[in-house]
Amino acid sequence: MPDVHIRRPHQLGLDRARELARQWVREAGRKYDLVCTVDPGAAADTVVFKRAGVSGQLVVSASHLELTARLGMLLGAFQKSIEAEIAKNLDALLAREAPPAARQ
Repeated sequence: MPDVHIRRPHQLGLDRARELARQWVREAGRKYDLVCTVDPGAAADTVVFKRAGVSGQLVVSASHLELTARLGMLLGAFQKSIEAEIAKNLDALLAREAPPAARQ
């Protein structure tokens, strides 16, 4: 079982979701020193990320984003706060794309 599991539905379609994933890769790489690789697919892309103490993936589909991560022993002690921060970042990224009426 992954230490972190976050799934967020969206209505962006695959092309726009891919653009958001590219933004996430840039931000996560810069902010958290993650090394990310993207494995594109016909129905979904998989972003694999890792750094010392964490590894995981972000699946990007036309209908949802799903992040799973395994935390090392040291980071595992902060699992709840790490999961909350990731969820907040994904929610903020998706909120920027929501239609104005949905933001209220």
